[in-house]
Amino acid sequence: MSREVVRIITSHRQREGGGFIVRRPFPTRGFNHADPFLMLDEMGPVEYAPGEAIGAPDHPHRGFETVTYILEGEAEHADSAGHRGKIGPGDVQWMTAGRGIVHAEMPSRAMRDSGGRMHGFQLWVNLPARDKMMAPRYQEIPRAKIPSATTPDGLATVHVIAGEALGCSAVIETRTPIAYQHWRFDAGVSLDVPIPTDHTAYVYVFDGSLSVGGSVLDAGQLAVLGQGSGVAFAATGKAQALLLSGVPIREPVVQYGPFVMNTEREIEQAISDYRQGKLGEIDYSATH
Repeated sequence: MSREVVRIITSHRQREGGGFIVRRPFPTRGFNHADPFLMLDEMGPVEYAPGEAIGAPDHPHRGFETVTYILEGEAEHADSAGHRGKIGPGDVQWMTAGRGIVHAEMPSRAMRDSGGRMHGFQLWVNLPARDKMMAPRYQEIPRAKIPSATTPDGLATVHVIAGEALGCSAVIETRTPIAYQHWRFDAGVSLDVPIPTDHTAYVYVFDGSLSVGGSVLDAGQLAVLGQGSGVAFAATGKAQALLLSGVPIREPVVQYGPFVMNTEREIEQAISDYRQGKLGEIDYSATH
């Protein structure tokens, strides 16, 4: 049974980090969490002049995972656990904050010095109570290792960041069972994509116009899907979308900025731990 669209949400724009603008379909007024997901931000596309590129300086996280997926440009990462990295077009950085970490995400030195085009996504994935205080970890996957496949007619291509599609299984290990797929469609496509029946599911269109479950969405719109075993896509022109699905956690969500826990007391403890320096700090001397 194909899933139908039960709600369409138009993303809003807001300022984040050091002042960059994101397009955010959730959380938004009347739609706080897309269990098991907490937030989806589209960063750009934006063209930076030399010296203009900005990012998110040192900030803490606890209780969930952040997934950064770059389409254009470069970003550098550093954290209080000593991790360092740089990701570019097609690369994914999956950070499990767990019990807590201080993290920074900035445009690369080349982007800051010379400018350039930046476009990407950050998805926040909730963790169940049993995993919220696990040890932090990183999974940094280059584009070459992200599985991809094309339909036999050549009209649709998918990059499988989590889960599986068109016979490809993701290389990233997830704590919460989810699917995260980047689809590119050409004109004339008509495709049914399976979705596990125990998953909640969402489609975010970010380029072009796309028929999702019989409803037409434009760029910047999110489809909340109903029950079923799959979703039907069709397009009259080029389009791109993210398909997100996952087993809902169905636990209380208490959030205070970058801390996402199950109770107010746990949030108070997270704030106290951060203020006391228990989440650590980034050692920038290690980069010199």
